[in-house]
Amino acid sequence: MLDIAEELHRWVEQGRDFAVATVVAVGGSAPRRPGAALAVDSDGTAIGSVSGGCVEGAVYELCRQALEDGETVLERFGYSDDDAFAVGLTCGGVIDILVTPVRSRDTARRTVLATALAAAAGGEAAALARVVSGPAELMGRALVVRSDGSYEGGFGAHPELDRTVVGEAAARLDAGRTGTLEIGEQGSRCGAPLTVLVEASVPPPRMIVFGAIDFASALVRMGKFLGYRVTVCDARPVFATEARFPDADEIVVDWPHRYLEGTEVDSRTVLCVLTHDAKFDVPLLRLALRLPVAYVGAMGSRRTHLDRNERLREVGVTELELARLRSPIGLDLGARTPEETALSIASEIVADRRGGSGVSLTGAHTPIHHDASSVPVRRIGSVA
Repeated sequence: MLDIAEELHRWVEQGRDFAVATVVAVGGSAPRRPGAALAVDSDGTAIGSVSGGCVEGAVYELCRQALEDGETVLERFGYSDDDAFAVGLTCGGVIDILVTPVRSRDTARRTVLATALAAAAGGEAAALARVVSGPAELMGRALVVRSDGSYEGGFGAHPELDRTVVGEAAARLDAGRTGTLEIGEQGSRCGAPLTVLVEASVPPPRMIVFGAIDFASALVRMGKFLGYRVTVCDARPVFATEARFPDADEIVVDWPHRYLEGTEVDSRTVLCVLTHDAKFDVPLLRLALRLPVAYVGAMGSRRTHLDRNERLREVGVTELELARLRSPIGLDLGARTPEETALSIASEIVADRRGGSGVSLTGAHTPIHHDASSVPVRRIGSVA
């Protein structure tokens, strides 16, 4: 539900009652990942999505029912071979969905969820943990964990259970990963099984574009579309201007390698080097290829690429480090324009992140959806 935190936070501030349906687990070719959510308020207004349209109507009705009776419900949706028009996922996948009412009278639950939504809407790191399977008295209970390890809420059963979930949620928050965990209802690995969904909301990943050229402007727009916080860096103040890059979150006038040395990056950061000028590229890439970032790509012709690699070897870059470099940058789409080139680069970033091959899906026998963080579907049923 944290994927629609901004809208839900406004609903909370406006005092609206609503129910939220959250994808808990997926199997096969399901279109949305764990954490994806659809919410419906008491007036029937809906926001978000759990399936890209396949089962939205049925989930909408579940939310309306949950608002009426106040019960948390866990439902499974999958493809029906007997009736292609039955409620289900025509893509052949299976999803498990938790529907939780969030009403003014449910003070404890609403307070915890409001805290998590406010943090996520404000760009703060937070993890929301909710019981999705287990004893009826624990269903729907929640706690929220902040990046400093502090937490609010709890499951009200055993103190050890809260401590265990807080520790697990903090670890998932640190990794920026959403998924389920199974523990005993007393917080140990034994006893009656309990399934907890942990949704991690972290600040947007960074995209740093080096080189304030026309192609960079299109890539900035593409990066924003994909949800990155985008920085443009160039040593030339005449080119690195807000007028040329109105969509950038940040514009930096500095030598690229010097800026990269002093800025914060992490395992989700992508670095796109578009300068194709050795005096900028070599010191920048020498540093970039040794950082624990998600992606390093550099623009240039085949000849530029070969020359740049030789220059990098001369300054001590190893073959293992060079193997990380995506150059020439982007996938082969036959791109010509800045916009097409930005799409090529973005496609490579997505394929690299998700483990895609970059080949056409037509005639291929590979999965449409790849994600190393996929959560297997577990045996669960409806609960009151």
